[in-house]
Amino acid sequence: MDAASIRELIERGLPGSRADVRSDDGVHFEATVVAEAFEGKPPLARHRMVYAALGDRMGGEIHALALRTLSPGEQAAGR
Repeated sequence: MDAASIRELIERGLPGSRADVRSDDGVHFEATVVAEAFEGKPPLARHRMVYAALGDRMGGEIHALALRTLSPGEQAAGR
């Protein structure tokens, strides 16, 4: 699994989202995901939405994923 594949899975699973996924070692990943669907939701709910988009790859092909989740308004405010 590579960063581009993870980005595609997230963006496909969360329509209208934008994901920036990075990895230094191909095992541990960091993602910033911006989605309108996150508006008004707490961080745990947002993370669950991303994990649902990735399905059973979490804990398998994707060993570790650090997430930063933002609504478009939060991104515009520089959060």
